[in-house]
Amino acid sequence: MKKVLVLLLCGLMVGFATPALAQKEIKVGFVYVSPIGDAGWSYAHDKARLALEAMDGVTTSFVEAVPEGPDSERVMLNMARKGYDLVFATSFGYMDPMLKVAKKFPKTIFMHCSGYKTAENMGNYFGRMYQARYLSGMVAGAMTKANVLGYVAAFPIPEVIRGINAFTLGAQAVNPKVGVRVVWTKTWYDPATEKEAAKSLLDVGADIIAQHQDSPGPQEAAQERGVYSVGYNSDMSSFAPKAHMTAPIWNWSPFYKETVEKVRSGSWVSESTWIGMEKGIVDLAPFGAMVPQAVRDKVMAKKAEIIAGTEKIFVGPISNQAGKVAIADGVVAPDKDLLGMTWFVEGVIGTTE
Repeated sequence: MKKVLVLLLCGLMVGFATPALAQKEIKVGFVYVSPIGDAGWSYAHDKARLALEAMDGVTTSFVEAVPEGPDSERVMLNMARKGYDLVFATSFGYMDPMLKVAKKFPKTIFMHCSGYKTAENMGNYFGRMYQARYLSGMVAGAMTKANVLGYVAAFPIPEVIRGINAFTLGAQAVNPKVGVRVVWTKTWYDPATEKEAAKSLLDVGADIIAQHQDSPGPQEAAQERGVYSVGYNSDMSSFAPKAHMTAPIWNWSPFYKETVEKVRSGSWVSESTWIGMEKGIVDLAPFGAMVPQAVRDKVMAKKAEIIAGTEKIFVGPISNQAGKVAIADGVVAPDKDLLGMTWFVEGVIGTTE
């Protein structure tokens, strides 16, 4: 009789424990500014979404090519109304629309990429892409023959300006004679416009094209002219194999998985997260065959310093375009200054407008 009672109690305990051990089901939504087939920004985020989809108890969905502004607000409202537990919005212009939706749905967790505003149920996140941009600048500075690098840039916001500056500093670190010409497209994803912008830079003497754009258009332009390129977001070497030297790239999977687990366990808190190469969120794509081993070795040594925290990149003295010292000798620029950067370093040719 005692054995029967013990077995019954054990069965009851197992029965009560099983639901507690089961992972909570969670629905996650993503909002993308460009098509996932862009091979760039949205593609990189969607690779991470697919990694979430493979997790037990996690279902995901996405809406692509959502314009910044009112359209994005409607998409996020729809996700919140459908009971999504977590919503990621992956473009700077989604910030204010997300903040409005977050206030209406306090039980939903919202995460905004690249912005700076938060709420009790809304955090923001980004990666220190300027670290990889510095490394790609080293490659470009070492490989240029004309000492003129072209940079096809999206919008004149701190994120993009910071990247151009880091790229320029990296190029100057190996080639003090180099200059960087910037053309603004005012687009995130417009292959034709971005390709034409690259051509305009090639027409004024640039022999390497870099980009802060989501399409491979600038690299295709470089290959057609027989010069080299530096990509962005993902390894786009298949689009311009003869031109593509490397690219600053994203790997969002570790961060997205960690965020989902925090939401599921109830440990998520609103904060601003800015992650670097040490966590693998930001990296450098494999080198093209045209990059000499000596250049690769120098770049990889600097990458190791960045990961170790001994290379901070924005360390003075650094002068602005007018030749005036903007970061004093020995001073490491604080994050708040980097996040609000609106000026170009010396050596950049172009305006911040």
